[in-house]
Amino acid sequence: MAGLKSWRLVVEDGVGASYGLAADETNARRVGEGTSQPTLRLYTYQPCALVGRFQTLESELRLENCRQQGIPVGRRPTGGGAIVMGPDQLGVAWTVPGAEQDGYRHARALMARFSEGLVAGLAPLGVNARFRGKNDLEVEGRKVAGLGVYRDKSGGVLYHASVLVDLDIAWMLSLLNTPFEKISDKTIATVAQRVTTVHREAGRAVPLDEVRDSIVEGFARVFEVELEPGSYSEDEIRETRELERDKYATEEWILQRIDMPDAFGTHKVKTPAGLLEIRATLAGPTLKAVYVGGDFFASEGALADLEGALRWHSSATDAVRETVHRVYERWGEGLSGLPETTVADAVLAAAHTASGGQYGCFVNPQGNSHAG
Repeated sequence: MAGLKSWRLVVEDGVGASYGLAADETNARRVGEGTSQPTLRLYTYQPCALVGRFQTLESELRLENCRQQGIPVGRRPTGGGAIVMGPDQLGVAWTVPGAEQDGYRHARALMARFSEGLVAGLAPLGVNARFRGKNDLEVEGRKVAGLGVYRDKSGGVLYHASVLVDLDIAWMLSLLNTPFEKISDKTIATVAQRVTTVHREAGRAVPLDEVRDSIVEGFARVFEVELEPGSYSEDEIRETRELERDKYATEEWILQRIDMPDAFGTHKVKTPAGLLEIRATLAGPTLKAVYVGGDFFASEGALADLEGALRWHSSATDAVRETVHRVYERWGEGLSGLPETTVADAVLAAAHTASGGQYGCFVNPQGNSHAG
């Protein structure tokens, strides 16, 4: 990366869903072709809901609520899960030539490398984050940012991140499909324990521009480059508008489906510590998300760690038991009163309920498979 002496810095606020996504892909293509310079883009969206490249809208979003609230929906070129975006969620897009990433061929390794700039940028704000799991930045097991990567056929690489500067959890839950039947104070509190924000970690309402400035400094320091403020050329704007019209604003792109929709399952069991309730989302044979709730007392960090460890995880019996065991080894007293075998059994039972007892293949849609 030392050869990249200068990158462009683009700052935008309030972009539309389809335009924002088209701009990122246009940048990746042009950087790969050598017609645009490597770019760090820090931007916010108008309120919208975005699903990952390989997701089905109705499995991820409460579409009727989106319509009622006038919230546009879109599909990213990168993989990962559904997210909400608005003025309190900072979009980070970094586009570089693929040749610069030859040492990081796998998607997870690419995202881990990308995350170093974010980690360095968030640390001065009091956000001690680390890359973990499939594609998350976490603070003590609580998600503060989601990451994605896309390789354009031109050779350009796009890294995506959504940083939770702040978050209205009730609003998010009203738009996203989750294993919770209703949005209650208890549900909001449960989700609030599993995510965090820059504001929460900093202990103050950090202005968005301060967050941006800190991330710029983090990227410049980690990748040893100068970031020069810039804007799009007329050609870039024209090509972005064309891509928005022909792809990101079309029903063909937004409404594409996968062969197997998500399924939801729950399991409740009494334990020495109190009632344990597991809610699981299954994508084929994969545990996409697990929520641990009930009326017991346990370490908030331990529960967040357990849920994070089981995110995008095999639902195979031995794999679940092994992961639960590792979490118990890390936390010890933090999960006392909840027997390890009972927790593992409850996770497996919730997954079994979700699948109806039959696990199938998780098949991606036809088409571009460069997203990760």
